[in-house]
Amino acid sequence: MTDLVVAECIYVLQSFYEVPRDRVAELMRAAIAMPSISVVDAPLLRRALEVYEHDRLDFAEAYLVAQAEATGVGAVLTFDKAVDRAENIVRLRP
Repeated sequence: MTDLVVAECIYVLQSFYEVPRDRVAELMRAAIAMPSISVVDAPLLRRALEVYEHDRLDFAEAYLVAQAEATGVGAVLTFDKAVDRAENIVRLRP
């Protein structure tokens, strides 16, 4: 499963089915943990889900935060002020 598929699953669960954020994160963690599902970087996806759930960011922004942390970049270039809620990175404005 690619990261984009995870993002699409989250979008559909949250927007179409109106599944609460904590349940969406729980379901996606369970999917990523299934032996029959292979992902490129499970720790990165789990961290993105954590940021999505706890910092209440959109998954795309949460993924960027997790990626910035994992690579040591420590910053995300975005207009989305919600990223300021993430404690481990700095939001840079384009």
